Parts: sequence; structure tokens; C-alpha cells
Amino acid sequence: MRAVLFTVEETLVPEQTPERWQWAWRPQGPVMPERHVRAALKRSLHAWDRRRWEGLTGAQPPVGLPEYRQFLRSTLFGIAGHTLPEAETEAVVERFLKAPIDRPPHPEAAPTLSALRAQGLKLGALGDRPGPSGGENLKRAGLRAALDVVAGESPDAPWPPAKEAFREAVKALGCRPSEVLFVGHLYWSEVRAAHRAGLTTYLLDRAGWWGRVEERRILSLSELPALLSSPSAAAAPSPPSPEGPPPAPGP
Repeated sequence: MRAVLFTVEETLVPEQTPERWQWAWRPQGPVMPERHVRAALKRSLHAWDRRRWEGLTGAQPPVGLPEYRQFLRSTLFGIAGHTLPEAETEAVVERFLKAPIDRPPHPEAAPTLSALRAQGLKLGALGDRPGPSGGENLKRAGLRAALDVVAGESPDAPWPPAKEAFREAVKALGCRPSEVLFVGHLYWSEVRAAHRAGLTTYLLDRAGWWGRVEERRILSLSELPALLSSPSAAAAPSPPSPEGPPPAPGP
């Protein structure tokens, strides 16, 4: 391996959090029940993972900005427990997208990037949508300087999980796909999609959402330096299991 590529959102920097949705929808209170919000976010992210994968495999059209905004709308309705008036919904989605609240990185992100850099690896990140938001999130989190490449910052860049999005990131790192290890937190539209683009992959499962995946699954980024110090650990390009189509999102 010559490089490691991460997704920005959730893998390095939290984005779908109760705090951010609280700010976007109810900044003056009442405080939303955290357990309920986290359950709604889990369901919504699983549904988004499925929708992106179906767009990649041709079962539905590829995702773009309209589909991403619909994902945010559905997430809001899941948190609220019912649909909201159109004007309110659009206002909340805009606030969520422009939220200025501080978003510190996941605690192990900065130490892991430093350790991987010490091993001589190039480091890159790919946002979950084209445009400057991925780089801005990294700057706010204090991680931008730790990365060699932030891919997809052009508004006309391909939307992940398109193969071209991963390939452009690999090209920016100056590597071949087989020389890049990809780490993402969604199984189908990140890890499986990156594997289809020729990258070696690991699934990051901090919250324990993907218990059926037994291989090439890590629970923390802090596991990566040791894994990559062993050539055999990252050499096999096979993706995590299970195989087969993604299940419908559950509770």
C-alpha cells in the first residue's frame, strides 16, 4: 500500500449527529431525545446507503443533489416522526447544510493520520458529495493539513459512489487503485463501491451496525497503523463480506 483514502463524513468528521440536527431544526429547544434521534439517523443512513448502491448498479438513477436533499428531508421526517410543512422542511435542510457549529473530528482521527504519515503513506479524503463541503469540514475539524489530497471539491466532480469519483481520488494521490486502501463507514455505497473501482477496502464500524461483516472490518481508525505495518493485512483486494444485495433498512 502506498496511500490511504478516507471518506470525510462520519469516517473522519461526524456529520449526521443529534447536535447538528438540533441546531438545524430546534435551535431554541426543546432538546430532542438523543436515543430517538440516533435510531432515526441509523435508519436514514442505511436507506441512503441502499439508495446510492441502487444508483450505482442501475436499479435506480445515480444520485445527485436532488437525491441528497431528499435524503436530508427523509432524515428530518424520521427524527420528527411525521412530515413537516414544505417551507419548514426546506428551511431546516438549508440550515443543516450551512450549519456553522464546530464539528471536532472523531478522537482517534488525528493520531491515526499522524501514525500513518509516519509510516510513509500518502493520505487522502473524499467527500460524500461534490463541492467544497468536504474540505471545509476538514478545515473546521483541524484535519485538512494532515491530508495530501481532498478529492471531489469541484462542483462538477462525479458524485460518489460512482467509480469515477474513486478513480479521480486515486489519480490525485498519484497511485494505482491497487495501491490505495479505502476506509469508509457505509458498507454498500462506500466499501463495496470502492472495491468495484479496484481499491482494497476496510469497513469502519464504530457503532456496530454491520455485525454480519466478519472480515476486513475495524471498530476504530486506531487499528489501521498496526494493520498496515503487516503487508499481508492489506494485500488482499477482496471486500468485506457478506455478499448479495443490501437488505431493506431496518429499525
